[in-house]
Amino acid sequence: MRFSEFIYKRIDLEETKKKIQEITEKLKHAQSVEEQVQAVYEMNDVKKEIATADSLVYIRYTINTKDEFYAKEREYNDHIGPMLEEEIQKYNKVLLASPFRKELEEKLGKVLFINLELSMKGFSPEITELLQEESTLQTQYQSLLASAQIEFNGEKCNLSQLGPYMQSQDREVRKAAYEATGKFFDEHQGELDEIFDKLVKNRTEQAHRLGMKNFVELGYVRRQRNCYAPEAIADFRQQVVRDLVPIVCEIKKNQAERIGVEDLKIYDDSLQFPDGNAIPQGTYDEIMEAGRKMYTEMSPETADFIKMMFDRELFDVVAKPGKATGGYCADIPGYGCPFIFSNFNGTAGDVDVLTHEAGHAFAEYMAEKNIELIDMHLPSMEAAETHSMSMEFFATPWYELFFKHQTKKYEVSHLEGTLNFIPYGCLVDHFQQVVYEHPEMTPAERNEAWLKLEKMYRPYLDLEGMPFYGRGAGWQRQNHIYLTPFYYIDYCLAQTVALQFWLEIEKDWEQAWEKYKMFVQRGGTDTFLGLVAGVGLASPVEDGCIREIAGHASEWLKEHKL
Repeated sequence: MRFSEFIYKRIDLEETKKKIQEITEKLKHAQSVEEQVQAVYEMNDVKKEIATADSLVYIRYTINTKDEFYAKEREYNDHIGPMLEEEIQKYNKVLLASPFRKELEEKLGKVLFINLELSMKGFSPEITELLQEESTLQTQYQSLLASAQIEFNGEKCNLSQLGPYMQSQDREVRKAAYEATGKFFDEHQGELDEIFDKLVKNRTEQAHRLGMKNFVELGYVRRQRNCYAPEAIADFRQQVVRDLVPIVCEIKKNQAERIGVEDLKIYDDSLQFPDGNAIPQGTYDEIMEAGRKMYTEMSPETADFIKMMFDRELFDVVAKPGKATGGYCADIPGYGCPFIFSNFNGTAGDVDVLTHEAGHAFAEYMAEKNIELIDMHLPSMEAAETHSMSMEFFATPWYELFFKHQTKKYEVSHLEGTLNFIPYGCLVDHFQQVVYEHPEMTPAERNEAWLKLEKMYRPYLDLEGMPFYGRGAGWQRQNHIYLTPFYYIDYCLAQTVALQFWLEIEKDWEQAWEKYKMFVQRGGTDTFLGLVAGVGLASPVEDGCIREIAGHASEWLKEHKL
């Protein structure tokens, strides 16, 4: 069955609540571990129904935010979600208190129970209305960005379609593209500030009602941080400032020399070579066909995976009016498959979709085949992002399919971009910590905090003369800050592990792939640090990990200087 034929079935709130309540009673009165396991699997089927409906609505809404039917269904799902969560938490409470818990942990895995305890800590019926309001505000932000129709170069562009102009070889075109983007955000400054201000107050109130000091604590619970504390992240960020930022500054100095500018302005940041960045060589169909060929050759598992993705038409990657910005991979458990969403715009990012998002999709495909419980399909997001970011490196032998004569240029720029990203990701995370530790901040004070942190994590960047960026509002383009708070540091931790896979690939691709496959096949059956240790890699929060990786990468870039 193709994606267009997938049937959306609206979740009936009362009927589903009744199902959950009946399973909870069955679990409560079970006389044996076998009876409780049976109840767990019945609940698994209900969760699959809910997740499938949520995914289909989200995908079809983001493909066309003007679709009134799916816009209303998204509102409906946002409304009933917290009420269903309330019933699920009652079920979780019974499961956690099971007299057979030791036996259940042996059969189902200890991590399931660790994550359930975090889930219990992060929800209460008292915050149901706040969660509904939060969802509404998130949708408002997403819809506002999707509505962008910016006059540029004689055409109307959405935010994604301005991407190529922001990488133009012509400095004036780059500057104009950044200014056009900034102008859109400036024109909607009041709305963006108001939405975020409401989100900060809403999330802070959620934390307070759950007995927590602030949303930082609740954010960590929601992100299922089950193997390290906020202090470990603060140490990680310090390591990045100490051991990686100086190397990135050197990379950026070389970049400025390459493209012939004295001061690297924000609108120069994306241009890596004077004759232009590496771009995919070919049409949309040719790029997709190259992706099919790559995964068919990579391994038997990826060959099966990519055949399914094409046969079932599980992609929507062309930018068009009314489509939400960004890219993602979503799981559709009722149909046993993932879906990849993106906005192709003629830049190298189009290929990253076929490596990064397909890394997520491959992991979900493997989980569907190897792990029965939906709660154990995916690990916490640092591990899930390791799946995708590592796949970007495993694709190295096939880069030429996409970039032809520009392959070396892409390989250098991809590694440089990987290293450059980590300080930026830490900047996003640190900013959120400051904001949620000080929810009383005004919009202007938040912008001042962002500018101060910019100097710490990206000291090479000149924002002068760019109104939107110069006033410290650049963070409003980062939709994770609005939509998925405290997610961004997961990318940084994952990138650190992915770079370790890259070092393994440099020695022996086949052996590195076996390690990666083992990492992916385990899904969410262990904690992030447990999964990393399980394949013999170093914890990214361990002191010295960043220093070693950064040192090797810096040497590689010197040897492959273009």
